[in-house]
Amino acid sequence: MAAQPEGTPCWADAMFSDLEGAKSFYGDVLGWTFGEAQSEYGNYTQAYANGKAVAAVVPPMPGAEGQSAWCLYLASPDAAATAAKIRDNGGEVLMEPMQVGDFGSMLLARDPGGAVFGVWQAGVHEGFEAKAVPGAYAWAEVFTREPEKSDAFFPAVFPYKVQRVEDPEMKGMDFNIYNLGGDTVLGRMKMGEEFPPEVPAYVNVYFTVEDCDAAVAKATERGAVLRFGPMDSPFGRFAALSDPQGAAFSVIDMTTTGEMPKMSDVT
Repeated sequence: MAAQPEGTPCWADAMFSDLEGAKSFYGDVLGWTFGEAQSEYGNYTQAYANGKAVAAVVPPMPGAEGQSAWCLYLASPDAAATAAKIRDNGGEVLMEPMQVGDFGSMLLARDPGGAVFGVWQAGVHEGFEAKAVPGAYAWAEVFTREPEKSDAFFPAVFPYKVQRVEDPEMKGMDFNIYNLGGDTVLGRMKMGEEFPPEVPAYVNVYFTVEDCDAAVAKATERGAVLRFGPMDSPFGRFAALSDPQGAAFSVIDMTTTGEMPKMSDVT
């Protein structure tokens, strides 16, 4: 599997103060199994769906204990060059490009609207070994109160073309998609008043499940909070949750798709 095209979502990880609790929860809800903790990399622990690497969990670094959150990484052929583009376009580099052994190089950044994301320059670790199968990454959306900032920033940093979703069913939602060539790789949703003011902009990561309602039942039984859904969409039946440690994520059953909405190009 070659390194992903620039701007492709290629990996996701999250820090959890209760690492064993996180492993137990996601193992139950998404069917993940876990590799050995890599002590030389802060006990970074990979998660697998049917033997394919799909994500990772890690305890916080000392002094960095904060709200647990999933971080989505976007592929880059040159992390240092991407860092410069992030700065040039009003973003903030939170963690400078860092070599992670021979696995690759990473950085963490924040877009001008406040959403945190990662960048991954692949070495021997090229990212997700599976996508869109049960337990694996499916999709992600930038949730932001300042959509015009995200819509200007991301296509300036990555080779995205932006399209607006024109769907009367979406009742006034401000929702755009970012395309790479012929592939839709990311969504951008304007946060409405249903989000309390203290909830910052964030990237919402979706994981694939066989049955959305069953996954929600299992997650809430294990202490997750249902934030939205389950509901049907053209892309599948999905629900938004917060896990027991407060990390937001969504689940989606992509076998229950509907008619695709109309799109219009955003110049």
